[in-house]
Amino acid sequence: MNTNRRKHMRMLGKLLFFLYVLFLIYFLLFSDWYGRSGELRDFRYNLELFKEIKRFWTYREQLGFFATFTNLIGNILIFVPFGFFLPMASKYRSFFSTLFYSFGVSLCVEIFQFFAKVGSFDVDDLFLNTVGGVAGFILFMICNTVRRRYDEKKRHG
Repeated sequence: MNTNRRKHMRMLGKLLFFLYVLFLIYFLLFSDWYGRSGELRDFRYNLELFKEIKRFWTYREQLGFFATFTNLIGNILIFVPFGFFLPMASKYRSFFSTLFYSFGVSLCVEIFQFFAKVGSFDVDDLFLNTVGGVAGFILFMICNTVRRRYDEKKRHG
């Protein structure tokens, strides 16, 4: 890929990453859609890994598909773009950087939700969000490998 095209891709990545972060902030912290219409009275938290995941899975029929999907799969999917756009928009292109930043951003969100009482601090959410960030990184690496092979074939082909 030529230098000019690479710069355009990096700028596109930065723009998409910025827009995604704005969406993430709104959706995770302020959206009424996710049941955040009012402030909670108490601090709520879960510090036992897999406790809420097990609860949602065990009571999935009583809770319904939407609640179960949103909690288990939604917490993964919401961070897939983070893991995809981070290496696209920055110099941090390693698995461990993506793991670290996915965990760090999720931790900041959980801490904010706890202290602002707009949700609960849940280590299961930290785990699922981090898995989503890593899945996004893997998707980025697959797409990047396919793009490089395509560019190589086009150049030699």
